[in-house]
Amino acid sequence: MTYAREERAALSDLLDRLGPEATTLCAGWQTFDLAAHLVLRERRLDAAAGIALRPLARYAASVQEALKARHGYSGLVRLVRNGPGGVYGLIPGADEAVNTMEYLVHHEDVRRAQPDWEPRDLPEDLERMVWSRLGKMARLMLRRAPVGVVLHRLGGGVALGGDRNAAAVEVTGRGSELLMFCFGRQEHARVELSGDEADVARLRAARLGV
Repeated sequence: MTYAREERAALSDLLDRLGPEATTLCAGWQTFDLAAHLVLRERRLDAAAGIALRPLARYAASVQEALKARHGYSGLVRLVRNGPGGVYGLIPGADEAVNTMEYLVHHEDVRRAQPDWEPRDLPEDLERMVWSRLGKMARLMLRRAPVGVVLHRLGGGVALGGDRNAAAVEVTGRGSELLMFCFGRQEHARVELSGDEADVARLRAARLGV
């Protein structure tokens, strides 16, 4: 089983256990909303662009609500579990290439919104995969950072992002924790930040991610 499928299965189990009204780290979303988002991005390509493109966001939101009304919570979780859907199930390798990071982050979005969460001990080869992909995406994900950013992976590896003309803040942690940080989950990432105190505060408050 691929890591994308493992994260999908684990997230589906967690969604089933918590029910539709549990909090997540996605601002304004409960687990019902997150399940609808995951189905939308895989099975409704006409609306998926609205996830990233602001002019299409209203349409994406309307489709997401329609999916909730049509399938209900348990139906949406079942669609997530039985995926990948859409093009991700048709193109060989697409699920692993695209959904490993997506499902890892959203699994943590649900886990870390619950009381007394602790980081998981992920397999080392998954940590290496995450770091390899994060290194290629760091500049995109950190493009709105108001300071320079130097990512240090525990065990080796450096990636750069943020404002090249500003003082830098160093962020150190495991690859998966750096991924959560760069995806905009700064307050829920187990990382260490070093640099000017004001710069660190500005980076913690910045809107990061794709």
